[in-house]
Amino acid sequence: MNNASGPKITNIKINPDNLYKEESFTDLTYATIRRLTPVKIDGSIDENREPVFAGMAQLMSPNGPIPVQCVIEGAKTLSEAAAKLPDAIEKSVQAMIAEAEAMQRQESSRIVIPGQ
Repeated sequence: MNNASGPKITNIKINPDNLYKEESFTDLTYATIRRLTPVKIDGSIDENREPVFAGMAQLMSPNGPIPVQCVIEGAKTLSEAAAKLPDAIEKSVQAMIAEAEAMQRQESSRIVIPGQ
């Protein structure tokens, strides 16, 4: 099967200057925090770059669970990430709602022409 529209799998290359080790922390109830620690190509920690924290949670909707993911801005430690997680999730949810409302407005303003 020839897929001319996308890159070949054999062309995928790892950027050795942008590697991270991933760790997950969860309370087994509400959320998960991922800590992405920058590493060098040999696996040692890269002290010249800051870790990145990301949060994940699921919101229940009438149609089932909705996964929400976010970057936790400004967190330097796991403790800071845990404290900032609720606001980061709220910010992501508000952005999702705004995007859905914009799509709904765009869809409702379309002109429907009979026969199309």
